[in-house]
Amino acid sequence: MAVRTRFAPSPTGYMHIGNLRTALYAYLIARHYGGRLVLRIEDTDRRRNVEDAVQVIYDSLRLAGLDYDEGPDKGGDYGPYVQSERKPLYRQHAERLVALGGAYRCFCSKVEAEASRETIEEGEDASEPDGPAAGDAPAKIYDPCRFLPREETDRRAAAGEPHVIRQRIPETGVTRFEDHVYGSITWRNDLLDDQVLLKSDGYPTYNFANVVDDHLMGITHVVRGVEYLSSTPKYNLLYHSFGWPVPDYVHLPHIVKEGGKKLSKRAGDASFQDLVARGYLPQAIVNAIALLGWHPADDREFFTLAGLVEAFDIDRINKSSAAFSISKLDWLNGEHVRVLPLAEFHALAQPYYGPELAAFDTLAISRLIQPRVVRLTDIPELVAFFGAPMPHEADLYVHEKSRSTLDGSANILSHLMELLAGEAEWTHEALAPKLVDWAKANGFKTGTVMWPVRIALSGLLSTPGGATEIAQILGKEETLRRMEVALAKLGR
Repeated sequence: MAVRTRFAPSPTGYMHIGNLRTALYAYLIARHYGGRLVLRIEDTDRRRNVEDAVQVIYDSLRLAGLDYDEGPDKGGDYGPYVQSERKPLYRQHAERLVALGGAYRCFCSKVEAEASRETIEEGEDASEPDGPAAGDAPAKIYDPCRFLPREETDRRAAAGEPHVIRQRIPETGVTRFEDHVYGSITWRNDLLDDQVLLKSDGYPTYNFANVVDDHLMGITHVVRGVEYLSSTPKYNLLYHSFGWPVPDYVHLPHIVKEGGKKLSKRAGDASFQDLVARGYLPQAIVNAIALLGWHPADDREFFTLAGLVEAFDIDRINKSSAAFSISKLDWLNGEHVRVLPLAEFHALAQPYYGPELAAFDTLAISRLIQPRVVRLTDIPELVAFFGAPMPHEADLYVHEKSRSTLDGSANILSHLMELLAGEAEWTHEALAPKLVDWAKANGFKTGTVMWPVRIALSGLLSTPGGATEIAQILGKEETLRRMEVALAKLGR
């Protein structure tokens, strides 16, 4: 059977790290095993839906490079791919389940409150992966409607009496299933609640819709967070009641902060969009997220998306929680920046160049700074000195390692201005050997000569590129002007 995975987000306007990892792993499984990835929008919890949030999902997946094969905007043989457009299917299957004995109609008071309470939201149905202990447990309290005769519930429903449809969980026995990550799971049925499947307004709960949709869409591998592991026995009982095959399960471990607390959008933790806005490349974020719960056989850390597809193996997903590290993301981002073609990096850098750089060759600036950029948002600070040298005191020209002194720096700058004033070829390749030769001829180390020039041109102790590379970008007139200003600062 061909592999089919799905990514099924809710349109909440926010692609958090856990969601993106789920999408990534579903994508990698589909691509690695030659299958297909389905995008399904789960919008039946109308309280959480945010306007234009579906576009956020599209944009995030596109930026991350996670191309799917079927979805609301692409079509496919299993549509519609938006749950709110599939309402009749859920009613049809809920009624069928009642007929099969796997569900019953519930007319109890506060039905809407119960339905709302039992609607699963991300992270709110978590339990230990190994399931409940086999010891004593409180007796299960059954809904009284569970015991009403079928004829009575059919009559009351036909009369228009409001009701929900609940799953009929077996009173005894256990439910067992296998998970690719957590292994064999056993759950006692008497600890499972008769969850609401269809609310009185005709909308399904997540617990019901995801089972119906996964079956009808032919999903073979269900990839989702470990917080859904405790609900899986109820899902499997639905599959069994319908007589449907159970899919393969791949539950992913929690993502935590470096301090151990779980990442949560409710706590304001960074989303994918936030990280991109902070100057991280989407491909670097994807690389970092891939390592949150999975590790390759060769312990590599730098991956392109194509490399991840090739290396990914379900059996190498870990059980233990994974810590999201900004320092690791910084390192990976710098690595991804450095391997970009210059033209691509230059295009990304352009929005960070202010109008004060308009007079300079910004492609040359991009070439100079690319090896030194960690985040794209670092760029304005790295290039600001091209617009004007940073304010600095004269003692910056003193440098013990290069044996630079105030008088020595002033003397060097004075002689170099005379030397460079007659230079016709104003390039790094022409200027660098000329300054090196002058240093040798006058008994100086190269660093002693280059130090005051770099300080004069930038006003910084550390710069992207050396003195002559900066001089080439500034041009002859501006270079000599800044050296003259520096001489005045040094009292010459």
